[in-house]
Amino acid sequence: MKFGIDLPPQLRVYGAFFLYSFCMGSLFPRIPDIRAAMAVAEGALGLALIGSAVGTLISLTFAGPLLERFGHRRTLLVATPLLALAYAIAVTATTPLTFFLLLLPVGLLIGGLEIIINLEADRTEHALGRRIMNRAHAFWSIGFFTSGLIGSFIAQAGISPQVHLFAMVPLVTIGVAVLLGRFEPAAHRVSASDTAGPRFARPTLAIIVLVCVTLSAMVLEGAGADWSAIYMRDVFAVEPFLAGFAVALGAGTQAVTRFFADRFVERYSPVLVARTLLGILGIGTLMVFYAPNAGIALLGFALMGVGTSAIFPLAMSAAAQRTDRPAAINVAALAQISFVAFLMGPPLLGFVAEHFGIRWAFGFGIPLVVLSLIAASALAPRSKKIT
Repeated sequence: MKFGIDLPPQLRVYGAFFLYSFCMGSLFPRIPDIRAAMAVAEGALGLALIGSAVGTLISLTFAGPLLERFGHRRTLLVATPLLALAYAIAVTATTPLTFFLLLLPVGLLIGGLEIIINLEADRTEHALGRRIMNRAHAFWSIGFFTSGLIGSFIAQAGISPQVHLFAMVPLVTIGVAVLLGRFEPAAHRVSASDTAGPRFARPTLAIIVLVCVTLSAMVLEGAGADWSAIYMRDVFAVEPFLAGFAVALGAGTQAVTRFFADRFVERYSPVLVARTLLGILGIGTLMVFYAPNAGIALLGFALMGVGTSAIFPLAMSAAAQRTDRPAAINVAALAQISFVAFLMGPPLLGFVAEHFGIRWAFGFGIPLVVLSLIAASALAPRSKKIT
């Protein structure tokens, strides 16, 4: 049964990215309120947040064959509203252990959606004959920014996280019906490697190098999502809106950069673009680490959003275009480690923040930026460039 509006294939992909991240972005502006309600320190909260990372790791490792059998269209239509519902249920937790357990199904849904939307972006990009991957991820950032901004206003109004996130469920469901109701999966890429492959997403050496490229961006993007609101509240004692706005700001600058990144990649090269962005990421991280006031910190978060913008999309494109294994396996292998670094690394930084101060949740990422700069040459194209 088809419903919703008829859109070009790339716009349907953009809609899938937007709605997926819109579900995720509602949680993070409410992290200070969730911590306050549980009356726990950063370390305990960080351990609880690992629940989604564990679920994501399981899903990214084992879900590939199930997703192909169940179908990309059906999964998107069912799993996206379920993700919003799973987040709403998770914030009813009153202890870190319960929060951890309720975030496990969140992670399972994230893993499946992560595989599907990136594969669909790559296959649609291939069918159109032009790059859309970075622009697709721009809509991920737009969704995160939008829900983060909404969450900031709701937090300022004093509405509880539970009421807030349950109110998002019907909104997401309507969005899915309107934007994805006529979604049809793109055709598979045709290559010699699309025949058979391992059932599990085991990373090869080449994929591990790509993980090193993405590691700083994923960890620092996750740190911005998990800890920026608490950082602003604890260090500068700002109002709830400004604390939540710090979460949205990084996603906003990330979105703008991603929206225009594809033309820079086509004009220059993935390696040059990545190294430029990693340099900006390093500067922004240093600004947050040493910020003497809230304004400098917000500028640092904005630069971090720019710096993290295209690193993961570039690596996903590089993984999908490899011919050693099926694209789905390489995409899942890269996402398996990189995306879990986004979800698991920052919660673990809660222990760093608890023992050394919240600034070190960001300072820890500086050596990771150096590692990514060294590994960035792995993004060099292996085949004829899409034009």
